[in-house]
Amino acid sequence: MTKDFAVPPVVFPSGGSSGGANVQQRRFPATPFQPPRPSSSAIPFMSFDIGSAAASSATPAGPFGGTIASSSSFGGGSASFEDEEPLLDELGIHPDQIWKKTRSILNPFRINQAVHKDSDLSGPIFLYLALCLFQLLAGKIQFGVILGWIVVSSIFLYVVFNMLAGRNGNLNLHTCTSLVGYCLLPVVVLSAVSLFVPQGAGPVRFVLAALFVLWSTRACSTLVVSLADGGEEHRGLIAYASFLIYTLFSLLVIF
Repeated sequence: MTKDFAVPPVVFPSGGSSGGANVQQRRFPATPFQPPRPSSSAIPFMSFDIGSAAASSATPAGPFGGTIASSSSFGGGSASFEDEEPLLDELGIHPDQIWKKTRSILNPFRINQAVHKDSDLSGPIFLYLALCLFQLLAGKIQFGVILGWIVVSSIFLYVVFNMLAGRNGNLNLHTCTSLVGYCLLPVVVLSAVSLFVPQGAGPVRFVLAALFVLWSTRACSTLVVSLADGGEEHRGLIAYASFLIYTLFSLLVIF
């Protein structure tokens, strides 16, 4: 059963009648407001005038439309990079000091102990990277092994010396790490020389390793005894501990 809906009739107004009848007229939407445009067609925030650009560069504008005052307006003078310290000095890296310490290890019979009073880790890190590079050229990837042995060797030397010296021991771990790293120079030279020695020449490699180990042992024991108090009477035990440390590093090179 369908339900019928009553639809009202639609009445269209006639266009010819202009009398007083209430005829609804169609209303058109008003146009939106548009601000008046400037007379010049140039973009207001982009100026290509050289004079205005020079003036704007002379007085730079701030982020909120103001002007930034120059340093000369405060009477303090202009800051320059010439007053800044070099980047290596700010990082605590002194190449001249590293070179002096490295050169003092080259002669095991005349070691300058004065330059090693100020300990640093920049030189040991450089020697560590050099040793790892020479080992890499020999086909041995030992970055983690060498770094771990340096840390363990520094702790071992620190514990041994302070146990021997007792209350008189004043050798800290930072100084131990610096001395172990700088005295690693003969092992670095051994690693470089072993690149030109064939693997079949076993006795030659062992003799070279023994010479360089004695070199490192003498340098390390001399520096430890001279820089720390109470080490003169335990020179032999300190030299033995140093000998064990650099023997381990030499075994990495010859095998």
